[in-house]
Amino acid sequence: MLLKVDTVSKSYGEKCVLDKFTVEFKNGIYGILGPNGAGKSTLMNILTDNIRRDEGSITVDGVEILDMGKRYRELIGYMPQEQGLYGAMSARKYLYYVAALKGLKKGEAKRQVEELLQVVGLNLVAHKKIKEFSGGMRQRTMLAGALLADPKIIILDEPTAGLDPKERIKIRNFIAKLSMNRIVLIATHVVSDIECIAKKVLLLKEGRLIEIDTPYKLIERVSDKAWEKECREEEIIEYQEKYGIGNVFQKENGITLRVMQDECPKDFEKAKGNIGLEDVYLYYMEGENRLWQKQKELSMQNS
Repeated sequence: MLLKVDTVSKSYGEKCVLDKFTVEFKNGIYGILGPNGAGKSTLMNILTDNIRRDEGSITVDGVEILDMGKRYRELIGYMPQEQGLYGAMSARKYLYYVAALKGLKKGEAKRQVEELLQVVGLNLVAHKKIKEFSGGMRQRTMLAGALLADPKIIILDEPTAGLDPKERIKIRNFIAKLSMNRIVLIATHVVSDIECIAKKVLLLKEGRLIEIDTPYKLIERVSDKAWEKECREEEIIEYQEKYGIGNVFQKENGITLRVMQDECPKDFEKAKGNIGLEDVYLYYMEGENRLWQKQKELSMQNS
């Protein structure tokens, strides 16, 4: 399956929240990273046909999704960021309700509901009302609902928000299994959720796609832009104000600050390994690096 998004844009008044977004998705997991306001949720709402784009096209195997109508929506499993659940229902009853909306027959609905309750760790509390659930339990209920009816395109907006580390790893591993013959899109602020399972990572900033590649290649691309310095606690704020938000590590000799810059800041030295996707995020999102400035200038010239 090929899901193709071609020059899709969306504005609210004079504010452009998605600017000529173009990408092709094939089977596998795609992580979508960006700060609040980058356009992640807008993109997902457009892909699920919850809001209309201003321009551009979205096709599945060459067919425009607006022409597909119900056939396209049957391919989609969507978990929104906001929890739109019925608190008076039990988790099991809610999932049966979603299964009915998706057109599952009674026997198949029962099989899938019970299997998914087990997967998301709610089988022992499935009889309880959702209003009694914690935020993490509600999150898992929504994820189970998104996975009903075996969707071929799974769109997850912050799927592990509110989960503890053990729950997050379990859900992450399950999502990885799903991707063998599906397109899975995950928008998240938890970089570790996608670093080890994503086929590719998309970086969005101010409505624009500024990078897309495998986690390995993205990390490799910024590996020579990480600089470290041992410093006192009172120096950290001063350096971060000057060079942007950086990672802080507790090491044997004290605190080490890592910043992501094109050039080595004064008194810093090259970072010694352990560069990760979080460093990639900080390089592109926190600093006004040269590549982003160049892309921004080119976009303004072409608009």
